[in-house]
Amino acid sequence: MSAKREQFLKMIGQGWAVAAAARELGVSRSSANNWKNGYRVARPDGTVVIFEALTATPQPISARFLSQEERLVIADELRAGTSLRGIAALLGRAPSTISREVRRNLGGLTAYRPFTAEQRARHRRRRHHRLKVEADAQLGGWVAARLAEYWSPSQIAHALPATFPGQRKRHLAHETIYRAVYRHQLPPLPRGQRSCLRTGRTYRKAHRHPSRRRARFGLPLQMISDRPAHVLERLEPGHWEGDLIAGPGHRSNIATLVERATRCTVLIPVPGSRHAELVHRGLVAALGTLPPNLRRSITWDQGIEMSRHREVSADPDCPVFFCEKGKPWQRGTNENTNGLLRQFFPKGTDLSVHAPEHLRGVAHQLNHRPRAVLDGRTPAELFSALLPFPDHPLLRP
Repeated sequence: MSAKREQFLKMIGQGWAVAAAARELGVSRSSANNWKNGYRVARPDGTVVIFEALTATPQPISARFLSQEERLVIADELRAGTSLRGIAALLGRAPSTISREVRRNLGGLTAYRPFTAEQRARHRRRRHHRLKVEADAQLGGWVAARLAEYWSPSQIAHALPATFPGQRKRHLAHETIYRAVYRHQLPPLPRGQRSCLRTGRTYRKAHRHPSRRRARFGLPLQMISDRPAHVLERLEPGHWEGDLIAGPGHRSNIATLVERATRCTVLIPVPGSRHAELVHRGLVAALGTLPPNLRRSITWDQGIEMSRHREVSADPDCPVFFCEKGKPWQRGTNENTNGLLRQFFPKGTDLSVHAPEHLRGVAHQLNHRPRAVLDGRTPAELFSALLPFPDHPLLRP
């Protein structure tokens, strides 16, 4: 098997879509489908070579279920004459678990068959199991009535022991109620009511397991932990933090850059969507005119607008570091500045109406405000002292 086919199989096993895996590996969609489904090649000499379909790695099962390896041990130990309690002690399982496993899979046979037992167990796990609210009409009706009153599943679960005292079979976990809602196994909702949950959701929102989560960008990221430690001290200029402030639906955006030591702010128009090409072009135009000592690094969040981060690192030769997901405080200077900018660009307003000249005027106002954190000096005052000439385009109104 070629290295690419092997990598493709691994990615499919991790949950990648065929198209995404093909794009990541640089192969055609048809080749990827052939690898997945199998294909045959007729050679000029008349021979036919069959390439078997790739079989994805089976999904792992919970440790509370017996595994195929444990069933093989049971079969070997039974042939060796080991007692059920002895097998249970060997596997670290309850004797009743081993007894039930052997009894369930002997049937009319004289020997325990581990592979047949594994197939039956997998079939049982796939089989539909009726929920309590589905099997018990009174319980299901009571739960549905509370949901119609906009009780949450958690509130219902807490109220059930008091409503049905001494009837443990009618006591439910909140997850059971959620499952019944998403499987539509409760009595019909009142007319016009789309969902009985406060969120209005009629399906379970998918959550990727962290170990199966794909990186947003194909290329590896330089994380903020890779950034030189001295950047935190704000003693060396040239380290920037960036982000987008967005209009409704991300249909209009403004890229914001803030220099960490001087708090100098640069605003870059991003017309239309947050396309990586537009952001890259704006960063090149803004930072490309600066000397190397004033463009040492950029710290950004993991938004799709920075998917061309390698090109930004090469041109204008400014390495890009990324914050961890869900931790915007790792670029706190930029977050604070974005809050100040919302005075000029309120949330929910169309940002495409602001001309580049207006953005420069807003940045000019911010850069000429005295800052307490700078001992009353202005960002423009500190930043202009670092420039080779005072009338730099970044500081013009």
